[in-house]
Amino acid sequence: MNETTTASPSRRTLLGWGGAGLALGAAAAGGTAAALRLGDGSQPAASAGDAVPFHGAHQAGIATPVQDRLHFAAFDVTTTDRAALVALLKEWTAAAAAMTAGREVGDGESSDYADNAELPPDDTGEALGLKPSRLTLTFGVGPGLFEKDGKDRFGLKSRRPQALIDLPAFPGDNLDPARSGGDLCVQACADDPQVAVHAIRNLARIGMGRVAIRWSQLGFGKTSSTTPDAQTPRNMMGFKDGTRNIAGTETDRLDKHVWVSEKDGPDWLAGGSYLVARRIRMHIETWDRASLKDQEDTFGRTKAEGAPQGKQREHDEPNLKAMKDNAHVRLAHPDSNNGVTILRRGYSFTDGTDGLGRLDAGLFFIAYQRDVRDGFVPLQRRLAAKDALNEYIQHVGSAVFAVPPGVRDKDDWWGRALFA
Repeated sequence: MNETTTASPSRRTLLGWGGAGLALGAAAAGGTAAALRLGDGSQPAASAGDAVPFHGAHQAGIATPVQDRLHFAAFDVTTTDRAALVALLKEWTAAAAAMTAGREVGDGESSDYADNAELPPDDTGEALGLKPSRLTLTFGVGPGLFEKDGKDRFGLKSRRPQALIDLPAFPGDNLDPARSGGDLCVQACADDPQVAVHAIRNLARIGMGRVAIRWSQLGFGKTSSTTPDAQTPRNMMGFKDGTRNIAGTETDRLDKHVWVSEKDGPDWLAGGSYLVARRIRMHIETWDRASLKDQEDTFGRTKAEGAPQGKQREHDEPNLKAMKDNAHVRLAHPDSNNGVTILRRGYSFTDGTDGLGRLDAGLFFIAYQRDVRDGFVPLQRRLAAKDALNEYIQHVGSAVFAVPPGVRDKDDWWGRALFA
């Protein structure tokens, strides 16, 4: 990644620029991440993107204004050595701090490896020359880190939060174990897909021998906003959803619905949150044959404006009783769920076809909440039982993670309080 300097470019920097050019060339031949970048060809889109501060009371990437692209990865921990895992988390934190600031992983020019061509470089190089693009990296721990197959793997079993439950089975689920679960997760969001992919790639490489990627998901086209007054993005069905999403500036709602408090327990998670990720396959071809009236009745919104049925504008207060009993908006609205509110941060995805000529496309749903038992679980139970959208969607992947509070300073690291 790029740092401004008045000195002449170094050999390593020039090689980095060349590597970036090769990556763009690969996109023309089908490289997914680079091909998704938009622009006029003279420079990458969002090349002037600012850096989002890495350190703070809460992890970035939750209430942060939602970026355009996603690379989400779940990892299995393969080491049985607690010290090796702790060392990895410290290395990951240092790498994350560097990448979110637009710097290379490792020591860069000052590294003893920089002039040794017989050794691999510290950084894989595909983001050299690119700006941070508002990259955020958000880290979480899954149930399997505390206990797996009845074993207390790292002496953490007693520290598992009560709210970090194994999600129940919901009606209609068709979950693929290969796309579900995970001991650790990292959510990389950025305005440039190559920056997000670069981040996950380098964390995976640093973790080799200690962790392995269990599954990952690329996302484009954010489907939610945490920015006040911003137009709500559309999903792959062409509708706006999550109009009442919590804004990053609504500190009172964040405290009430998203951040774990000290009284919630455990102490190591105070200031953190809980993340639920669901890969939701949309039956696009079936949906595209539905009439406009059926589509609008299914959501309870107009398609063109996104207004609640019977209203004129997107943010008009909905009249839930004017919608069908099984309309998605009516069932998901906090007023229909005793005030249940979650922070949505999902993305659209398209992963080729399913072998039968149908698009493998849909929504990679991400939700943050203060307690999964009071947030996603009761909400999804209601939707799974009655939502008209169920005719057109199916949940095929699932995971839940506890997201620790933010990294306070350069001496702190992801999960430090958990291992204290």
